[in-house]
Amino acid sequence: MANLEDKRKFYIDGKWVDPVKANDLEVIDPTTEEAVAVISVGDQADTDKAVAAAKAAFPAWAATPPAKRLEYVEKILAVYKRRAKDMAAAITTEMGAPADMSLNDQAEAGTYHIENFITAMKDFEWIRPLSKEAPKSRIAWEPIGVVGLITPWNWPMNQVTLKVIPAILAGNTVVLKPSEIAPLSSMVFSEIVDEAGLPKGVYNMVNGDGVGVGTQLSVHPDVDMISFTGSTRAGIAITKAAADSVKKVTLELGGKGANLVFADADDNAVKRGVQHCFYNSGQSCNAPTRMLVERPIYEKAVETARAVAEATKVAPASEPGKHIGPVVSKQQWDKIQDLIQKGIDEGARLVAGGTGLPEGVNRGYFVRPTVFADVNNEMTIARQEIFGPVLSIIPFDTEDEAVEIANDTIYGLTNYVQSQDGTRRNRLARKLRAGMVEMNGESRGAGSPFGGVKASGRAREGGYFGIEEFMDAKAISGWDADAPQAGQNGTVDA
Repeated sequence: MANLEDKRKFYIDGKWVDPVKANDLEVIDPTTEEAVAVISVGDQADTDKAVAAAKAAFPAWAATPPAKRLEYVEKILAVYKRRAKDMAAAITTEMGAPADMSLNDQAEAGTYHIENFITAMKDFEWIRPLSKEAPKSRIAWEPIGVVGLITPWNWPMNQVTLKVIPAILAGNTVVLKPSEIAPLSSMVFSEIVDEAGLPKGVYNMVNGDGVGVGTQLSVHPDVDMISFTGSTRAGIAITKAAADSVKKVTLELGGKGANLVFADADDNAVKRGVQHCFYNSGQSCNAPTRMLVERPIYEKAVETARAVAEATKVAPASEPGKHIGPVVSKQQWDKIQDLIQKGIDEGARLVAGGTGLPEGVNRGYFVRPTVFADVNNEMTIARQEIFGPVLSIIPFDTEDEAVEIANDTIYGLTNYVQSQDGTRRNRLARKLRAGMVEMNGESRGAGSPFGGVKASGRAREGGYFGIEEFMDAKAISGWDADAPQAGQNGTVDA
């Protein structure tokens, strides 16, 4: 272990501290299968210290004017941008995102969200009139308190910034538990926050696993809210754990996105859909993993998907260029292999890829870009979230049939529509049961809320909605609009 990078410390109460009790865990580079760093897995005493620091810091932070809180976040953004290459390198090492993608997409996602929160914060109304019909009634938005943030490994900074930044802008104090599989990027983020000079205790970070620190935060009596992104199974467990202390719990969970491709779709629709499915090695909860294709163009779509899969390069994450890297761990690799085999066993037509390592690869958790055709919605590969570069293609004959197939899932995160018929697109956008619908390859606008329905959870993260997510609405009657407005600027008296 002598050559491993020592990352055992936690960030608590404005400083780097040793764990109360040593409990080492190696961080594995999924490209090489070799340990690259060692962290410590937190214990109850570490969690308690972090929560106590956040609780002590809350009154003063909640009473800090929003303009001042915004200044701190602007400092975080400036340091984050300067450290972008460090952040990208950490993400490539810990979870295998290719170098260019880590810099341009993974790390950049943090910049994008912080900038959108800054924009939203400048227009945020902390005390709002209820309505013209109730001139003496107001709605006040106030921070919740100490917030536990539990983030995943697949888009580390996307999720950390979607939680930490709005939570502290809203006036909360936080304890972050990043994924123990991919903790290095969050340690860089903690260095960034430290350099920005936040008051001690406002931001705290403790490494650990879900069973340990994750559960400890979920049941902690001094934690007022849990925001979790990860698997539906873990989200259910967190909700149950948090119930006894009546916390607010927001969940952003899995998905099984349907991509409805109609015969009048643009020429690049199928290619775009396959590439999106394989993006980040398929490790995105909003990936369009079920491609529903209208019958007249079905076989052509299958051939296009085959060509795209066979042209998708798989290479070490450290290499520059456009390719996909490994999946995050041996556990994930094994799960994906089992599901690919399940697709074969249940009678889906294997068009590209399959089980085993890609040709010429003898180490690393690399998965062959895989396409199945002639899938029906009862097959395991159409029901379960695979979280790898595996696409299932399903034919349909009518619009109603496509909607029925798309909605026949426990999930409801993102669905996609490809059609030149604007009336049809608008109609489908309302019929599809999902928190998000993206059409014709057009990204959602900056500041749009990210989140789902059903087993995908019901969080709404990002922009104005994301700040409200970390606040409580207080209804007030008898408001004197002519009196000096204590708290009008979004502070809460200590």
